[in-house]
Amino acid sequence: MGRFYVGQLAKNIKLKLARVAKDMTQQDLADEIGVTRQTIGLIEQGKYNPSLSLCIEICCALDKTLDEIFWEEKLNENKKEN
Repeated sequence: MGRFYVGQLAKNIKLKLARVAKDMTQQDLADEIGVTRQTIGLIEQGKYNPSLSLCIEICCALDKTLDEIFWEEKLNENKKEN
C-alpha cells in the first residue's frame, strides 16, 4: 500500500490524540514549539499544512515520530488490475 501526507482536507486526529494523551492544551503545545494556539487548531482541523520543520518540532514535543502523527496508510480503493 502507498502512503500519503495528511493534507489540508483531512483532520489530523492523530495530532489531537497525541496532544491530549500528554495532557497538553493547544496553548501548551503552541507555547512549547513557539507558534500560536490558532496554528495548532488549524493543523488539527486540517486547514493548515505545517512545514516539515514545524512537523518535526510538534513530534519532538509530543514524543512521537513523523509517521505516527503525520502519515497514514492510503486505503487501496481500486481493485487490482489483471
